[in-house]
Amino acid sequence: PSRLKMKFLRFVLVLASLNFGSSLPDIGNRNSFLASLSDSQKEAYRSLHQERAKRTFSSGWYPGNDPAVKGSVLVTFEYMQDFILEALKAMGVPDDEAVIAADVLLEADKRGISSHGIGRLKPIYCDRIDAGIMKATAPTTIVHETMATALVDGNLGLGLTIGPRCMQIAIDKAKKCGVGVVVARSSTHYGIAGYYATMASEQGCIGFSTTNARPSIAPTFGTEGMLGTNPLCFGIPTDEAFPFVIDCATSVNQRGKIERYQRESKPTPAGQVVDRQGRERTDTEGILRDLVSGQAALCPLGGAGDDMGGYKGYGWATAVEILCTAFQGGPFGPALNGVDRNTGKPSPMPLGHIFIAIDIEAFCDVDFFKKNAGNLLRALRDSAKDPTGPGRIWTAGEPEHDAFRAKTKEGGFWIPPALQRDMAAIRDGKFSDQIRKSFTPFAWEK
Repeated sequence: PSRLKMKFLRFVLVLASLNFGSSLPDIGNRNSFLASLSDSQKEAYRSLHQERAKRTFSSGWYPGNDPAVKGSVLVTFEYMQDFILEALKAMGVPDDEAVIAADVLLEADKRGISSHGIGRLKPIYCDRIDAGIMKATAPTTIVHETMATALVDGNLGLGLTIGPRCMQIAIDKAKKCGVGVVVARSSTHYGIAGYYATMASEQGCIGFSTTNARPSIAPTFGTEGMLGTNPLCFGIPTDEAFPFVIDCATSVNQRGKIERYQRESKPTPAGQVVDRQGRERTDTEGILRDLVSGQAALCPLGGAGDDMGGYKGYGWATAVEILCTAFQGGPFGPALNGVDRNTGKPSPMPLGHIFIAIDIEAFCDVDFFKKNAGNLLRALRDSAKDPTGPGRIWTAGEPEHDAFRAKTKEGGFWIPPALQRDMAAIRDGKFSDQIRKSFTPFAWEK
């Protein structure tokens, strides 16, 4: 109701402003015009005509380069890799699989995608293995196969190891047939989709990957979370130091980012979450609780309703859900909530993934393709810049490359207090005495 009221006020104000001969009255007329308005009308007018707030950009800034929260401690990549490895092995993950899983998690943090890195080690992997809804290891079974395709059953094993196996199968098939497609069923959370698309781009292929997830997104004009955040991810090789990689959810924001807000004690920005009463929510703790209970939902890309094209994000999320469930008759919606809403007990979340690899050499010389792709991206970066912006244009995959270089130069990445507590809980509750000693004290405990 409040949003509708604001829209109506804006509409009335636009009509009113036309009486002055333009959509924006001159300064003299504007002052007398504003003086005749009520407080709510003035708010609507200023919202309609406000200038973009000026931002300042520090040297070395790149999209996603948020400052470390108070109390964070810098930890090296090598230290974190060792810790993740030991944590996974302590949970029963075999050594060779733990190496792969740790690489997927650490790659997220190296690229600056902290919403899907070590911050998810405890709540997504350790806790779910403890709850019996995810297996530390399980066979990856090929159910049906052709020269170019495969249907794989993950048997509720670790998605962080199922994903790399499936994408490599797709790449191998692409090298033989030009295209390889693998559908995975009964898998679990597989980390960042960009890891798999990049596997393909590094081997001369175009890579695509997507997955469904716990129900979070409400349909357009709905308030119940029915669809996962269902990312769409492409990885395309170029002649530059990094590939073009677009990996983003089909929601305005995704649960992992809200979990990061929680670790950093930040509110969730308005316009990303609605509850059953249609109210926009910003209370991060309450949002995470209500997403599980079904009392809150994420907005699709474009936001709530159809004013900003929310139906587009809703449609893309639905397309992913169909692809990740229809091939194998997999569960969707509340069946993937992870909690039985009748008993409150944890329940398995068998997810579906799609992996596609397209061998560029099946169509043209790979260096020819890379050069053409690079030329297009460089043209985008060289186009006219926003005079109020940072003075630079990025293409997808470039901010992550900048993050990796910055973190490498810095010597690692920052561990916030909430994640410090998670690491301590894993060390004290899971490690053997010998391994525990090698991680005692942590840098922040000295």
